[in-house]
Amino acid sequence: MSTYAYLGPKGTFTEAALKKITSSNDSLIPYANVTAALDAVRVGKAHFALVPIENSVEGVVARTLDELATGTPLSIVGEVTLPVSFALMSKRDTVDIRRIATHPHAEAQCRAYIAKNYPDAELISTASTAAAAEAIGRGEFDAAIAAPVAAAHYGLTVIADNIGDIVGAITRFVLVSKPTTPPKATGFDRTSLAVFIGIDHAGALLDILTEFAKRDVNLTFIQSRPTGLELGHYHFIIDAEGHVNDAPVKETVEALRAICEDIRFLGSYPREKAGK
Repeated sequence: MSTYAYLGPKGTFTEAALKKITSSNDSLIPYANVTAALDAVRVGKAHFALVPIENSVEGVVARTLDELATGTPLSIVGEVTLPVSFALMSKRDTVDIRRIATHPHAEAQCRAYIAKNYPDAELISTASTAAAAEAIGRGEFDAAIAAPVAAAHYGLTVIADNIGDIVGAITRFVLVSKPTTPPKATGFDRTSLAVFIGIDHAGALLDILTEFAKRDVNLTFIQSRPTGLELGHYHFIIDAEGHVNDAPVKETVEALRAICEDIRFLGSYPREKAGK
């Protein structure tokens, strides 16, 4: 039996993703935000944490990137992808909807529906879509945008289903543990790095990308983030195909250490196959 922390409360997409990789013997503990879920692993309250890292429509989850790159070190040991759909829900069928609560990523994926049907509604940001549904259950707002399963969790009525602007949206989650040896290479892996370039200069990103390109290492994700020190200080979160023990990836990482101010190895782990 393992203990898993996840972005809660119950009824989040993260919980649904976590159930794809856990059994009834495992303990699943919800936390209020990404930082709290990851800290549960850092202090030994959980063996693993599952947190969202990117969405095919809205892009990156900045808090997850920043925690992995600059927080107390952790290791990514796996990933899970999940198709996401959204529903509008309330405590009753007919209600004058003036305040809609949801997570900013969900709001961004339902803008057309909101603009068409509730153009004058006030949008309230919550820590997760399930937190919005939970708040509706307490009578704090008029309606919530959340996963359909959240309606069952909190005794709500679904007013409208599948309200996302783009059908087929997918969120990717990463499974995180305390720093550990990477899982063995499977032949279908991903390596994640946080690359710090120091003070920005002309060609800095090109220098990094060249090291991958000349060894035919394909990048699947790259995102710049400020270090928070001062203007001009940036780091990049990079996902590359392959395992760190594969010669091309290993050689690339070694080359990057020679030209970058610092590199944080975030993990090498199996990629989830399409349709799993």
